[in-house]
Amino acid sequence: MGQMVWSHVGLNCTDQKSTEEFYTRYFGFTRARVVDLGEAQIVFLRKGDAYLELFAAGSEPARTALGVPPAVAGGDGPQAPGRMRHLAFQTDSVDAFLAELGDAAEVTLGPLDFDDFICGWRTVWLRDPDGVIVEVSQGFEDDRSHDKDGV
Repeated sequence: MGQMVWSHVGLNCTDQKSTEEFYTRYFGFTRARVVDLGEAQIVFLRKGDAYLELFAAGSEPARTALGVPPAVAGGDGPQAPGRMRHLAFQTDSVDAFLAELGDAAEVTLGPLDFDDFICGWRTVWLRDPDGVIVEVSQGFEDDRSHDKDGV
């Protein structure tokens, strides 16, 4: 088997333009490609080696279409099996990031400090335009004791 590398996350969007603006404005993604499907399109956003693939979603959440009220994600994201919990990003300062977002930040949890685990680790969770929970952290570091050589 060849080398495996991360590719992308596909997001269903109520309004692709709003979702694209959110991730380009606040997270530094840029448009990498648009695939024209005639009546619809797929928008690829890129930041470094990470891609987001934006799809136009149906007009109502799947649960509503099935006659079940939609669950609104909160906290650090949905905890049900088979559902993505959240997207996560690193920044130098959670507080500066929140100040930049201003009223656009719909915080669902935090900011919380995790100094008991890693000195300077701070995290906030917020909701994107389509209700996806996005985690933004500062100060997280790997536990190097898990390295093969113990370096």
